[in-house]
Amino acid sequence: MLLRLRPSLGAVMAVLLAASVALPVPYLVLKPGPVFNTIGEFGGQQVVDIQEATTYPTSGSLDMTTVSEFGGPQDGVSVFQAVWGWLDPAVRVVPREIHYPENATEADTKLRNAEAFNSSQSYAVAAALQYLKLPVQEQVVVTSIVEGSPALDNLRAQDAIVSIDDVAMNAPEEVVAAVRAKPAGSNLVFKVLREGSPIEVSVTSAPKKDDLTTLEDETGKPFIGIGVDDYYAATFPITFHLRDIGGPSAGSMFALAIIDKLTPGELTAGKNIAGTGTVDPQGNVGAIGGIAQKLAGAHKAGATLFLAPQSNCDEVIGNIPQGLTVVPVETIAQAVKAIETFNSGGSLAKCTDTPQ
Repeated sequence: MLLRLRPSLGAVMAVLLAASVALPVPYLVLKPGPVFNTIGEFGGQQVVDIQEATTYPTSGSLDMTTVSEFGGPQDGVSVFQAVWGWLDPAVRVVPREIHYPENATEADTKLRNAEAFNSSQSYAVAAALQYLKLPVQEQVVVTSIVEGSPALDNLRAQDAIVSIDDVAMNAPEEVVAAVRAKPAGSNLVFKVLREGSPIEVSVTSAPKKDDLTTLEDETGKPFIGIGVDDYYAATFPITFHLRDIGGPSAGSMFALAIIDKLTPGELTAGKNIAGTGTVDPQGNVGAIGGIAQKLAGAHKAGATLFLAPQSNCDEVIGNIPQGLTVVPVETIAQAVKAIETFNSGGSLAKCTDTPQ
């Protein structure tokens, strides 16, 4: 005799609940990420390596802080992970479209973040050298090349563009204008510096296809498929040895690391100091995302002082871990002064004040 067992309503509901908890939802979970000592080593190499210049010993740490992200467009997070994140004060759960606009892939976002990270290093060099009153070299460089684009087999990332059709290129906007000055299908002659050596390459432009990730419709306009940006360098080699990190928010800490290494005395006085903030070539410190997670990550790593962008103060208030001093800054000069004041026991600005 064959018996058919009918599951109870409770069992069915339990299975459905378990399934719903495991289903991905359109959110990102942002958690405190690892910190990296910009005056220390990572993977056996100096994070900021300066050669052919007089450098000085450093101590303590100048930690750049990061945010770990879970739940990109291809993955998502489960209901359980999202709810757990909402309950954890050090974790932020946000709608996925905030970080990944509609039609943007995870690869697109990763590429943009990598470009921003590379630019942050270049800007940090300029900001530090200007603070130290040292000469800065400026170039226009290729930052990325689109797969399948006309430039793919001719130009390379990090090529410094000297001229196009014998017209000198002094700004990224001039490169865009030069490409669009001739109809799609035109041959363009690029003179570039590749690893310091001058070479000449030709690229034939093509009409641009519709790109749903951009606000402006550029369909049909001449296109070669490169990203370009200003690049700043010292008269001596400065190399950054960090990979697989994206975004511009390490710029301020990179600049401080360069300043510390190129000046006598130890900027940190042996203390564990952390921070975040974009930096521009003039040394202005700008807002970043994930400040609450970065504060938590810095505190966990043992930081006693945290340098935060003044423009992030509204998010800093209410998220400062116990025992961590947070100082708002608007420039690299203010950041250096804040560290020196902290080391001497002086009075520091707070996020309810205006930094001096």
